Amino acid sequence: MTFHFPRSDRGQTLPIYIWLTGILLFAAFAFFAFAQAASARNGAQSAADAAALAAAQDARDELIDDLQGAIGQDDNWLDWLDGKQDPAGAGATAAAQQLAAENDSTVQGGAQPTVMDGYPGYRVDIQTNYTVGDSIIPGTEGMQAKAHAIAVIQPRCDFDLNADPEKPVELDCDGEIVNIDPGDFNPDDLPDANVLFSVHLAE
Repeated sequence: MTFHFPRSDRGQTLPIYIWLTGILLFAAFAFFAFAQAASARNGAQSAADAAALAAAQDARDELIDDLQGAIGQDDNWLDWLDGKQDPAGAGATAAAQQLAAENDSTVQGGAQPTVMDGYPGYRVDIQTNYTVGDSIIPGTEGMQAKAHAIAVIQPRCDFDLNADPEKPVELDCDGEIVNIDPGDFNPDDLPDANVLFSVHLAE
């Protein structure tokens, strides 16, 4: 047996179909817009992370230079090893700007010295040079993503806090033993900077 629907019923389904199709298309475009924004945000965060790490790494290199100059010349040279002395950070901003530029972003306000959990570090705020792009959400075509990151310099070496700074000192740098004799010191005796200090993101 064959059933025949009234023409009026078939005619009513067309507007509903068009309406549902419109909703699905709008949802798809809205999802794409949010995906664009998320991609821009992720790109901004990656740029901020890289810039903050670059700033802290540059400051760590300066810290090693200061340590080399202090050993045998300054009775407080051990303070450079436990994070009590802040690096000057003269090149931190330039290092951050370079890494941000490589990620198509710009540093906002320079690399800002900060302290996290007692360790010196740098906060870097960046803004992408690119925009989110055109979407169904008005204004996104000119919207740039922003993000920030903080990287810190953390000492890796343990030593006797009562050690005489004028006599040989043994450092235990996460299992690697480093001996420093301030009375017979050669800067080449110092290991790489990453042996003495780690640099990592704080947040």
